Amino acid sequence: MTLQPVILCGGSGTRLWPLSRQQHPKQLLALNGDNSMLQATALRLTCDLHWDDCAILPPIVVGNEEYRFISAEQLRAAGVKPETLILEPVGRNTAPALTIAALHARAANADPILIAMPADHVITDVEAFRAAALTGVAYAQDGRIVTFGITPSEPHTGYGYIRFAKPVRAGVAALQEFVEKPDQATAEKYVSSGEYLWNSGIFMVKASTWLAELARARPDILKACETAFAGAQTDQDFIRLPRAAFEACPSESIDYAVMEGLGHRAATANAAGVVVPLDAGWSDIGAWGALWDIGAKDTSGNVLHGDVQTSDTQGSLVVAQGRLVACVGLRDIVVVETPDAVLVADRNRIDSVKDLVANLKSAGRTEVDTHRKVYRPWGWYDSIDSGPRFQVKRIVVKPGAALSLQMHHHRAEHWVVVTGTAKVTRGDETFIVSENQSTYIPLGVKHRLENPGKVPLEMIEVQSGAYLGEDDIVRFQDTYGRS
Repeated sequence: MTLQPVILCGGSGTRLWPLSRQQHPKQLLALNGDNSMLQATALRLTCDLHWDDCAILPPIVVGNEEYRFISAEQLRAAGVKPETLILEPVGRNTAPALTIAALHARAANADPILIAMPADHVITDVEAFRAAALTGVAYAQDGRIVTFGITPSEPHTGYGYIRFAKPVRAGVAALQEFVEKPDQATAEKYVSSGEYLWNSGIFMVKASTWLAELARARPDILKACETAFAGAQTDQDFIRLPRAAFEACPSESIDYAVMEGLGHRAATANAAGVVVPLDAGWSDIGAWGALWDIGAKDTSGNVLHGDVQTSDTQGSLVVAQGRLVACVGLRDIVVVETPDAVLVADRNRIDSVKDLVANLKSAGRTEVDTHRKVYRPWGWYDSIDSGPRFQVKRIVVKPGAALSLQMHHHRAEHWVVVTGTAKVTRGDETFIVSENQSTYIPLGVKHRLENPGKVPLEMIEVQSGAYLGEDDIVRFQDTYGRS
């Protein structure tokens, strides 16, 4: 048997603003430890785990093409070499994502067991998760669809629920029903009955079983995914799906597409659903309150991240990214500080952050989309200051990396090297700029910045001109296929 992890990287997590943003969603954030949520997900099931009669393959990662380079870099930094990264030109929810992964898995391997894991969940007890996954393998190999249900700690109204048949034998129960997010009274009824678990969104199924079930339940999704997969093209380490074909695919979740119908059907040998109860410190971190729930608390019940000082503060979550944050006399408050935005909210009203983000978006505020620090395939830049007709950036280029050969219509640039060595192309000349040296790029001149050294290149860029937007870039050549 072979187990193929499938990491689903959709979603933007607007409830976690100002850390999670459109161009840097929550799966790329380190919210509970040193690893990002994507990295932590990839490390839960790795090739070096030794399970009897079951080999674990490198993961298939399915995600938005906008995040391809930072996703690949985070996986590399975590020591994970994926089977492939499949790029979605548009989001179409989890059912099409799993279907594309299943089609790729069938093409690359015989018929592996897929375990679909959202990249934006936290699991604090990894060994318990692995034990539950191992329990499910035999049932998936036998043609069952395995879902993992979270033992509820409270009658939560923000999760879907799974009803299972008692008793639970050998860590597995028969699936009876998937139900939608309930109201408070219904949630209390579910939890008190002892027959319901939270829906984790984690599934395990053989590739052939999933495709057969989808053909029965949603042949339109299967056909659209087959068309898109047939037109896929390899681009460096990525697989690109054609936009028009994938855009034509209906947007649907695994739950709606297959699992709800499976729960209502009479079980057959090849189409039964089973539930593995999972008690592993799971959270989908759907809002800041969830991070407080799972966080390590001080003696006053506070969860503190970064440079934080408190006095007479209780039950609060305080996250500091760039500055000292000092809190006095707070009760049940959330404070999240980033270099360009600060959120202060009542912990009991934190779900309203999504409405705040919608208002900011309507007002055209760029803080909804991007951080001040922006990651690129060659490194990153931080816009440290700006004003009328000027902008100052701190730029870091990875060893061996290069920006595109480009030109600007509306701005000139001054570059000062702080550390490392820069190889500069300016018009027809190429030259080296060392530490404490500088150069000037006139408006309208083709130029390129490269790091030929073994250490990161750090420099300060001063832009001046009538327009300083990122869309004033004309690319002629690019190592990363963006020209």
